[in-house]
Amino acid sequence: MSPSLTISKNLQEALNVLNTEEEALKDLILDLEKNQSRNFELAIETLLTCKGRIVVTGVGKSGHIGSKIAATLASTGSPAFFVHPAELGHGDFGMLKNKDVMLALSFSGETEELKKVLVPVKRLGIKLISITGNESSTIAQNSDIALFVRVKKEACPLNLAPTASTTSMLALGDSLAITLMQARGFTEEDFAKSHPGGTLGKKLIKVKDVMREENEIPMVNEDAGFIRTLEEINNKKLGFTTVIGLDKRLVGVVTDGDIRRAYLKFKNDLQSKSSKEIMSKNPKTISRDDLAVSALKIMEDLRISDLIVLDSSSKPIGIVDLKDLLKAGLI
Repeated sequence: MSPSLTISKNLQEALNVLNTEEEALKDLILDLEKNQSRNFELAIETLLTCKGRIVVTGVGKSGHIGSKIAATLASTGSPAFFVHPAELGHGDFGMLKNKDVMLALSFSGETEELKKVLVPVKRLGIKLISITGNESSTIAQNSDIALFVRVKKEACPLNLAPTASTTSMLALGDSLAITLMQARGFTEEDFAKSHPGGTLGKKLIKVKDVMREENEIPMVNEDAGFIRTLEEINNKKLGFTTVIGLDKRLVGVVTDGDIRRAYLKFKNDLQSKSSKEIMSKNPKTISRDDLAVSALKIMEDLRISDLIVLDSSSKPIGIVDLKDLLKAGLI
């Protein structure tokens, strides 16, 4: 082997970790398919019909994984939050309702802090779903539904630090969250609403969410005189006006530039001209259901600051201004 292709000791250790965790995930896939399909379906049914919130809990590394699972559930349409089991015993239990479902994570299944809340959870009537690596553990035996991550060994050479087990827990939690997301019919629009400040959410904002409504559209009929057209441009302060026909459909626009060109062309006869005679035809438009980022791209490509929003019958129903996109954080 060429010296340049020799794998260093550090890289080999890293590869060993990844290979161990990959094997754990492969084992989880097979186990879920062959042995746990019924319990997984029951877990999904219980979480899907939950009338309250999904309360995720765990200690240590399992707690960190639980916190991430709770965040994924909440952002994909399943109301959820994380709470440490020790805090439940010191006042936070008051946050729980009998309509909630608890998702408890413990690889050993014998975490003392979790075992202490089993009785009050049951007394309140909360359904308990556990993710554990020990089928005969106290937590598994006291769960309404138990899901297992049967990890042969951790990626840690001492077989002590939670690594392959936490990776498997996280993957199983993601499987629950995304399966629920699909079952709820969670859409891109729903995702945008739950991520209003994030980059992904902003990319999914639609034109209808940022456009100015119909009463703010500068608009004149195609037979409107020059003075009426000029007044509409001046009053709405967007530097243009739409021009509509007798059927209310868009036929063109008159911009500040069109006014200047008309003056040079008609001069002393300008005031006798109608909006139809000085307008520009085929202005750029967009649909209310298009993405706002698409509107931004059109504006940037054509170096314009406004787009007319049309309905399915080509009637103006709104305006998207560059300032609106700026306010929405898309610029």
